[in-house]
Amino acid sequence: MRHRPRRKSRPATPRQADPIEVRVERFGARGDGIARGPEGPLYIPDTVPGDRAIVLPGATRGDGRAATLREVLESGPGRVTPPCAHADRCGGCTLQHASGDLIAAMKRDQLAEALARKGLPADIVAPTVSVPAGSRRRLRLSALRLAAGTVLGFNERASGKVIDVRECPVARRELTDLFPALRDLIGGLECLGRGADVQVTLSDTGVEILLIPTSGGDPSLDERQDLVDFAERHDIARIGWETDGIAEPLVARRTPRTVFAGVPVDLPIGGFLQPSREGQEILTRLVLQGVPDNAPTVADLYAGCGSFAVPLSKRGANVVAVEGSEAAVAALRRGAAGLRLQAECRDLARDPLGVTELNRFQAVVFDPPRAGAAAQAETLAQSAVPRIVAVSCNPATLARDLRSLVDGGYTLDSAVPVDQFTWSGHVEAVAVLSRPV
Repeated sequence: MRHRPRRKSRPATPRQADPIEVRVERFGARGDGIARGPEGPLYIPDTVPGDRAIVLPGATRGDGRAATLREVLESGPGRVTPPCAHADRCGGCTLQHASGDLIAAMKRDQLAEALARKGLPADIVAPTVSVPAGSRRRLRLSALRLAAGTVLGFNERASGKVIDVRECPVARRELTDLFPALRDLIGGLECLGRGADVQVTLSDTGVEILLIPTSGGDPSLDERQDLVDFAERHDIARIGWETDGIAEPLVARRTPRTVFAGVPVDLPIGGFLQPSREGQEILTRLVLQGVPDNAPTVADLYAGCGSFAVPLSKRGANVVAVEGSEAAVAALRRGAAGLRLQAECRDLARDPLGVTELNRFQAVVFDPPRAGAAAQAETLAQSAVPRIVAVSCNPATLARDLRSLVDGGYTLDSAVPVDQFTWSGHVEAVAVLSRPV
């Protein structure tokens, strides 16, 4: 008996949800408002707690659904008018509709909740310390060279589309004033192909521009001359070009430089710098408060170019700074010549300092990337270092690392959230731990 082949069934098209009225109850980790929906939580951008709104449920997200705001029927406390014309589309800022006090409270709660999820005390979290808008000195822009003209700006929310940005109240004016000229420059660089990422950094000695092409080849001689002319006209300190992760200077009129505790340090091309000077000063102050004044030997792990190591050394400590970037270590060694500071290049994720190495220090500072310092925290937990100061831009990995240290016998004494990512869901923190004698 022959059987007919079974016809393949097509997946059912999900039914379009109807708009519903909700009351936003709280912020989520990304800065979205969260409300109760018929199928679980709804995550709603552009809302604040207390908003009564009409929303359209959309795709599944975690244990609930994403939703689109259709109309605010009643504003919650803390809702404000966004200051930027691009606020409704730009993915760089997601919280311009919320007051500064509301954002500060949200970021404190974000850190407290991350600690609580790991069984750590949340009541020790201090109020958020925030930097003002218009202070950001480092931006990474996207540029697209199109037939209709060059687009320069940031990605649209949840999209690969680039918004052509004409203003940015987050950033320093020295950077935003360059946008029109940068747009024209990139439009004329055929070597960039379809486009590039553009990193602009304001150092103490001027602006650095780093071009990272998405495709294309090296600049021609004429294009290199165009870059030189651009740097001269706009007083650019340095223009660099990055290919396959390797950056080289194309125009170097002067070296970008920053100052840590009165010590000038030359920045490697494309090197890391805290997003704002104000944020750097806040983090440095909190680190110095966390390290005892009389600690004779201090390790600064993931030290970068020395934003903590140099001030600690200037205060009187013998500092060992450990960093994975050879360029950053070389810059720190040059800048810190004459200080009681030793810089070492080492990949701490693969080769963390061991217990014996750690036990020669009276204090350890660590400031890892977003992935945290899991391996280093494990060895620190077994050490006898009396004081540890942890700096992080990711509450989740910070809480994980702090849990390791507390399990090793440390006491979590304090945690301070720092907001230098204005109008975004990101938050930094400085935590201090001590080992009871």
